[in-house]
Amino acid sequence: MTKQEKNDVIEVLKGKFSQYNNFYITDTESLTVAQVGKLRNHCFNKQVEMKVAKNTLIKKALESLDAEKYSGVYDSLHKVTALLFSENPKEPAMIISTFRKENNNEKPLLKAAFINGDIFVGNDQLKALTQIKTKNELIGEVIGLLQSPIQRVLGALQNKDAAKAAEAVVETAAPVAEVAAPVAEATAPVAEAPAVETPAAETPATDAAAPEATTDEAPKAV
Repeated sequence: MTKQEKNDVIEVLKGKFSQYNNFYITDTESLTVAQVGKLRNHCFNKQVEMKVAKNTLIKKALESLDAEKYSGVYDSLHKVTALLFSENPKEPAMIISTFRKENNNEKPLLKAAFINGDIFVGNDQLKALTQIKTKNELIGEVIGLLQSPIQRVLGALQNKDAAKAAEAVVETAAPVAEVAAPVAEATAPVAEAPAVETPAAETPATDAAAPEATTDEAPKAV
């Protein structure tokens, strides 16, 4: 590799270290070419960038950015190194863990991880890194905690309103029942009262009043 090529690699690495607040330093020494390709596919599917570079070039890139800030990872730069860059702080840990299970392998090993300014050194940190809470997860938990008492208050208010509504129905129904009772009593005698017979109008007899009609009979001839 020429000096210019080395400088180009350093510039690329500097850009990635500046872009991401989270990166993992892994050991992929015993992986085959096919396994490395499979690991790259895992990373691509999870939006994790994988870069393989020489340790000396990685160190120069970090030192040129902030030698003190990254000093805790320098001792991890040995053997074959693959860098995993991610916006999600625990995604690379999940990829490594899943890849190992699928291949019945202990590689890649975690040598170090830089997570939002904190440094985790050693393969024994992998499990803890898979359990890191992401920013969105933390926000969701906080919102859940804030909403929990509010939901309890709303539930209590809703129950109180329902109870008041039930009481209002009962209070409204009681006077109606009281009014309905005397109305029923008042209407009952009307239904039971005997019908009043109305005497039929008497009409004068027409037979006595009407005189018999008389006719002048002509004298019979003798």
